Amino acid sequence: MTELTWLEAIVIGGMQGVAELFPVSSLGHSVLIPAVVGGTWARDLDVSAPESPYLAFVVGLHVATAVALLIYFWRDWVRIVRGLATSIVRREVTEPDQRLAWLLVLATIPVGVAGLLLEHTFRTVLSKPIPTAAFLVLNGVLLLVGEHLRRRSTAAEPTEAAAAGAHRSVDVVSDRRLSELPVGRAVLIGAAQIAALAPGVSRSGAAMVTGLVKGLPHADAARFSFLLATPVILAAGVLKLGDLAGPLGDGIRPQILVGSLLSGVGAYLSVRFLTRYFETRSLRPFGIYCIVAGASCLAWFSLR
Repeated sequence: MTELTWLEAIVIGGMQGVAELFPVSSLGHSVLIPAVVGGTWARDLDVSAPESPYLAFVVGLHVATAVALLIYFWRDWVRIVRGLATSIVRREVTEPDQRLAWLLVLATIPVGVAGLLLEHTFRTVLSKPIPTAAFLVLNGVLLLVGEHLRRRSTAAEPTEAAAAGAHRSVDVVSDRRLSELPVGRAVLIGAAQIAALAPGVSRSGAAMVTGLVKGLPHADAARFSFLLATPVILAAGVLKLGDLAGPLGDGIRPQILVGSLLSGVGAYLSVRFLTRYFETRSLRPFGIYCIVAGASCLAWFSLR
């Protein structure tokens, strides 16, 4: 019987919280780390297996990550949900929060539909070590190319003084800029997350690169990608809670709890760090990391 050890739960749980929001692909790392370690790790942590307890474990990690995002952005989500509610009641889209709410709704639809139709196929067919390592290299290339192609938006990049200032007011100003995105551009950024169905391609990275190429500054592109990720990650976890509550979760629920706790803490610390990091810095270090890590894994699997 396949099991999940405490060490596996701790390592993968902590990794999930960080890699889900860093533009380095949490799914890719969930495939590659067990494959590199080998042995029981490769057996226990096989995400491509249709009936693996690892799937129940991943559900818990996704829910914890989404909860961490909701906690970090709770003030923003209160404004956004209030904006959506007032827009529906008044039948108007006139305020920035109302417009941002509808942009998030519309931008989430493509990846939601694609996930429902294609997630199982992509996971079972492509979530193998060699394809995943190749996609991780591709993810790194896309991050570097996105930085190269990006064009300056009319709004200047935040300065270090702004980065050290009052973040809540900066966040509100950023949301107002995001609310002015054309609908087609916002939907395109949201649809870019579909690429993350391929293990090794980052959800946040794909959205950020698309945002940069379409003229968003780094801080706004990162913020929009995190706001977009919250309902997507939460829905991915909630829709599969049956795996967690069913037979796949039997015998490993304590490990799921510990892994989820670490994932939630890691996600909170990661989004806190990244929202400040992207105020003054770029995607290039993450692109280089993905290329080096992916190429190293390809060499490891080829020589082993």
